[in-house]
Amino acid sequence: MLASKIAETMSTLGWDHDDNIVVEIGGTIVSGIDQGENYNEKWATPYGVRKYNKDAFIIISNESRRDLTKSQPMQKEFKPAHPYGITPTTTTDTSAEKNREEDNNTDTTQQS
Repeated sequence: MLASKIAETMSTLGWDHDDNIVVEIGGTIVSGIDQGENYNEKWATPYGVRKYNKDAFIIISNESRRDLTKSQPMQKEFKPAHPYGITPTTTTDTSAEKNREEDNNTDTTQQS
């Protein structure tokens, strides 16, 4: 049943049986710490041991269809629609700015 699902998916993707299909496992971890002789086996994993997470997954990739060409420089001058590195200028409503200035200049102290 699983093999037929994989064959159906390969057909849907347009993969051939002659393609270089690679099956890998994701969601794993390899211990990279040398624990020494007197390590706690309950909590520490010996160096180089692979553990599989509960949510590990299978990766099926087609290496024959993988595009490994490097990116090429553009054949034309690069003119982005939204240039980067330039801070846009903002405009303020002059009437609102004028009202703020008047409010700041108004004396609000009371004389007795």
